[in-house]
Amino acid sequence: MKMMTKATLLLLVLATAACTNPNRFGAGGAGGAGAGGFDATTGMAGSPSDPRSPAFFNQTIGDRVLFAVDQSTISPEGRTILDGQAQWLLTNADYRAVIEGHADEQGTREYNLALGFRRANAVREYLVSRGVPSARLEVTSYGKERPIEVCSNEACYSQNRRAVTVLSFSAMTS
Repeated sequence: MKMMTKATLLLLVLATAACTNPNRFGAGGAGGAGAGGFDATTGMAGSPSDPRSPAFFNQTIGDRVLFAVDQSTISPEGRTILDGQAQWLLTNADYRAVIEGHADEQGTREYNLALGFRRANAVREYLVSRGVPSARLEVTSYGKERPIEVCSNEACYSQNRRAVTVLSFSAMTS
């Protein structure tokens, strides 16, 4: 037992020592601004404040559009989000996207899989119409199998009727 206590204490000391200089990558550290991927004006590379990052795409532009009951028609709000997605994808050509179609729990599994596919395809077609190369976009449907809200009322249903654009990095070759 004494050995376990010493090992735990040693691990705690090492873990704490790793956190002793929180600014070691900042402007005052070796290498100055930009060291370790840090940019003093936008924050860390890959953070929600970095306009090139997937986190920025998800949180600032929006990674999902919502749909009305039994519909795959993109709403005006959805078009606004998709215009931002298209611009981001055109600016960041190293990313591909899988567009996931989803449905609420109402209806059969088969019906909702087909509806989810129609929703994902509507988003794909819209992005292509805005100049995003179709080779960078895939579609899939999860129907009602992956809800983000679980309850049997309209507040939950409306959040589950969606298409989500999921980014993946892949250096495109020409």
